[in-house]
Amino acid sequence: MPALKSRMAMLALAGTALLSGCQSVIDQTYESSVKPSSNPQIVDEVQKNDPRAQMGAREHPRIVASYGGEYHDAKTERLVARIAGALTAVSENPNQSYRITILNSPAINAFALPGGYLYVTRGLLALANDASEVAAVLSHEMAHVTANHGIERQKREEAEVIASRVVAEVLSSDLAGKQALARGKLRLAAFSRQQELQADVIGVRMLGEAGYDPFAAARFLDSMAAYARFSAVDPETDQSLDFLSSHPSAPQRVDLARQHARAFGQEGTVGDKGRDYYLTGIDGLLYGDSPDEGYVRNETFLHAGLGIRFDVPEGFRIDNKVEAVLATGPDETAIRFDGVQAGDVSSLANYLTSGWVAGLQPDTVQETTINGLPAATARASAERWDFDVTVIRLDKQIFRFLTAVPKGSSTLQSTANTLRQTFRRMTPQEIASLKPLRVRVVTVQPGETITTMAARMMGTDRKLDLFRLINALSTGATISPGQRVKIISE
Repeated sequence: MPALKSRMAMLALAGTALLSGCQSVIDQTYESSVKPSSNPQIVDEVQKNDPRAQMGAREHPRIVASYGGEYHDAKTERLVARIAGALTAVSENPNQSYRITILNSPAINAFALPGGYLYVTRGLLALANDASEVAAVLSHEMAHVTANHGIERQKREEAEVIASRVVAEVLSSDLAGKQALARGKLRLAAFSRQQELQADVIGVRMLGEAGYDPFAAARFLDSMAAYARFSAVDPETDQSLDFLSSHPSAPQRVDLARQHARAFGQEGTVGDKGRDYYLTGIDGLLYGDSPDEGYVRNETFLHAGLGIRFDVPEGFRIDNKVEAVLATGPDETAIRFDGVQAGDVSSLANYLTSGWVAGLQPDTVQETTINGLPAATARASAERWDFDVTVIRLDKQIFRFLTAVPKGSSTLQSTANTLRQTFRRMTPQEIASLKPLRVRVVTVQPGETITTMAARMMGTDRKLDLFRLINALSTGATISPGQRVKIISE
């Protein structure tokens, strides 16, 4: 929707102003976790003289940084390696080696870089219901590698690099420049429609020849589309880091995937789904936000490491991103929250007027206290937006709220007040009780129904919808004793 797109563009511009000349506390948390894998794969040696592998190696750190680092769990890594190993044996180029990285992100995504660098997010692993669905995604990405699609788009990369350099030079913030570079590289993951169709054909063939259910590709495309509709503020809005934003999912592609799968037999009669060992492999998988980036619980954001929490107004949706916490609500209202090191700042009023906020109205600056913490507030204006800027000092950090509404909107004050009234330190008891959400695989007991199982879900106020979604259960589906299903809980 145009309104939502303009709102997100405003957030990006506002973020640039907020971050000018300083580094985000949230971003610093991510920096410490981004490092080379402790288990380097054979691709580094086998293809060390291959220019395609060198291209992938060069961009690998940026991809990892943009998705919050690598996700390390021995059981899950063995599961993904098992799936990929079966596909490698039947690939277009069996001599091609691969380095597969599980990204520590709740986004639903997978993609490839030249030279055999494959990526899958833990969010995608949580959504999948069997090994054949993950195999469908990986075989599609392997097909891009073996078909040299990454080399074909190298010319586009040259133009993108030039644009990224301009962004880095224009933006004074190291963080803003780095994020622009990383997002630029992610845009390179988008292949042409013809390349996607070619990868579909190769991927389904690999699925069938490896012994997996060849219909898994179409089935999982449907699941990802359903999840995108569930998670989006607006059902027609792309999620920028999700699979469907760079992999077009038109119904025709799903139909084509089914047509190619029929070459192996009738749906439901051919191929192994690998459901049982897959569910065992993802039992305990981290779900949603990681502890390093804080937690979203409905309309509350909590960060045990920073020891803070706050609420957004009812009806708002919180999006916990690498660079900041964003929230969007009715009537184009938007919120951005981040933090910086306080350094030698002695006056928060002076800090507000030090030049990092464009369009600040100096006569509106006021020093105050928020739940016992020193704070300052001000108003700002830019083109068609009005802003409330609130900064709060806690120990050696300054936390910053930017609330934005269309110019003249009456909701600015009430929205900002909710943030200010609810921002506070977490108690030691709250910190101790805060635990990450995980995928838990449970066995249905006699007398249990979809409704009773869904009631055990945590971290969402749409328990029944999410339970059906992560278990790929249609509206009229039922469950039976002895069946293994996924729930989300601590």
